[in-house]
Amino acid sequence: MLKQRFLTALAIGPVSLVLLFTLTGGWFASFVGIIVALSAWEWANLAGFSQQRDRLLFSLAICFVMALLWSSGIVWQRWPLWLAFWGWIICAYWVMRYPSLQSQWSSKAVRIVMGVGALLPCWMALNQLRTEPWWLLYVLFVVWGADISAYFSGRAFGGRKLAPSVSPGKSWAGVYGGLAGTALLAVLMTFIQGIGFGGFVWLLIVTWIITFASVMGDLTESMLKRARGIKDSSQMLPGHGGMLDRIDSLTSAVPLFALLAAWSGH
Repeated sequence: MLKQRFLTALAIGPVSLVLLFTLTGGWFASFVGIIVALSAWEWANLAGFSQQRDRLLFSLAICFVMALLWSSGIVWQRWPLWLAFWGWIICAYWVMRYPSLQSQWSSKAVRIVMGVGALLPCWMALNQLRTEPWWLLYVLFVVWGADISAYFSGRAFGGRKLAPSVSPGKSWAGVYGGLAGTALLAVLMTFIQGIGFGGFVWLLIVTWIITFASVMGDLTESMLKRARGIKDSSQMLPGHGGMLDRIDSLTSAVPLFALLAAWSGH
C-alpha cells in the first residue's frame, strides 16, 4: 500500500504542481475546476446518492455554477468565502457532537448543500490566490505539511484521541505535530519574503489557524464517510482513495487563508 501511494503521488504530484503554477486565467480555473468536478462526483456519494446518474448530475451542476461564477465575475468576490467560513463553524460543531446531532445533517439535501459550500468557495479562493503565486504555494504546503507532520507525530506519540467517534486514528499529538511542522514553514516563508518580526507573528497566527481549519475539513469528510459506511470517497487514486480524500483539508483551509491574506494586505 505504501509503495502504491508513493507511485501515485510521484505520478500526479509534480504534474499537478507544474500545472497549478504555469496555467493562468481561464486555463487555471478549468484545471482546478476539473478537480472540483471529480470531487463533486464523490461528494454526491457521501450525500447518499449511489446511482452514477445522480452523481454525474451533481458534478455537472457544479461545473455549470462554476461557469456562471466565472462569467459573472463573482469568482473574485469574497462574500461567498465568508459564507463558507460560517458553514465550517457549523460543521465543526457537528463534528464535535457526532453522532448525537447527526439528524441535523443526515438528509441528502443538507449534505448536498454542505458539498456546494465546501467545493465552490475552495475553487473561488484558489483562483483568487493564483494572483499571488507565493501565497498559493504557501497555503498548499501548510496543508500538506500539517498532514505529514500530524501523521508521523501521531504514530510516534499517539495519546489522547482528537475525535474518536469520527476518526479514531487522529490524536492530539498529531495536531501538535502539525502545528510544529507548519511553524517551521512560517519561519521559512518569513526569510523568503523578508518579513519583519511583527509580520512573522501575524503569519504564524494565520498559519496555525489554517492548520486547525485543515484538520476540520478532514474531520468533516471523515464524519460523512463514517455515516455513509465507507472508508474512501472513491478508488480514483490508487493507494490514496478518492480525489476528495486528497483535497478535503484544502476545502476548509484555502478559503479561510484567502480571507486572512486579503485582510492582511497580501
